[in-house]
Amino acid sequence: MENDQLKEIIKRCIADDRTAQEQLFKHFYGKMMGVCLRYTKDRDRAQEVVQESFIKIFDKLDEFDFKGSFEGWVRRIMVNASIDAIRKRNRQPFSTDEEYVFNDSYSVQEHDLDDDITKIKAEYALEAIQQLSPAYQTVFNLYVIENYSHKEIAQILDISEGTSKSNLAKAKQNLRKILSEKFVNIEDQ
Repeated sequence: MENDQLKEIIKRCIADDRTAQEQLFKHFYGKMMGVCLRYTKDRDRAQEVVQESFIKIFDKLDEFDFKGSFEGWVRRIMVNASIDAIRKRNRQPFSTDEEYVFNDSYSVQEHDLDDDITKIKAEYALEAIQQLSPAYQTVFNLYVIENYSHKEIAQILDISEGTSKSNLAKAKQNLRKILSEKFVNIEDQ
């Protein structure tokens, strides 16, 4: 969809044109469903988040100023709604009783997943990410996929930067374990 066409559809949506709202929904649904699936455990919950988010989008559409990326604006609403859904389902899912101890023999490389994780098919990666706990899954998605810093994640989730780093390290460890088990099971078949 071209920028001028998108602007026209947005203006029609603001005027409560149901056809334009349907066009906008259909245009972004697939991508935004993918965003929400990264944060939720199942397709039904992701669909709920997408639908709730589009209600917010249509309510706040007149606040979009066309200065930035509309898709980025929509994505941010989806991510925030996904995090809110996690918060509603789990009280304090991002706190950790134990602080992860970093030593010289183990360090988390920024945006660096091991080759075994980056080379697998997308469906295996998504499946593995969905098996993580809500806290690990959310921090992993915000950091690796959405490119937030640990400081930003800490502010968004109301946790410390250390907890964000700890959750990311544990998420990566769990992903390695899940994926290595998955590939062993595949090879056995």
